[in-house]
Amino acid sequence: MDTESQRVTSPPGSVVRRLAVPGGVLAAVAGAFVYVAAVDPNEPGHYPACPLFQYTGVYCPGCGGLRSAYAFAHGDLAVAFQANAVAVVAYFVFAVLWTLWVVRSVRGRPLHVDLRTVHLWGIGALLFVFTVVRNLPFGGWLHP
Repeated sequence: MDTESQRVTSPPGSVVRRLAVPGGVLAAVAGAFVYVAAVDPNEPGHYPACPLFQYTGVYCPGCGGLRSAYAFAHGDLAVAFQANAVAVVAYFVFAVLWTLWVVRSVRGRPLHVDLRTVHLWGIGALLFVFTVVRNLPFGGWLHP
């Protein structure tokens, strides 16, 4: 028996249905980037201030994230990286994971990201080190 005749193809509607959620996530993220690109976070009064920085003067790991997204959306990777290096890395990680999600969805296979406890602790440790270093005198180059 011919293997080509045994191959079952999925109906076109099912592929569109499987891509609905990744497409919706991409639309939401793109919409957020479009908004941040249009409303400059470098101008005061457009976004709320970071409460941790406002009350303590300590930069959190998210401080500068909006400015980073603004610069990234405008194609200025150097400024985006200087505003928040972790955010820029997260943009690229999101792009890779989203692409894998779409490819696996088209093939009809779910995406499984198996983060174990050690991975979560590692991410937390990296964010902690980033936060501590950016708040020390020699880490001034990491200030947003």
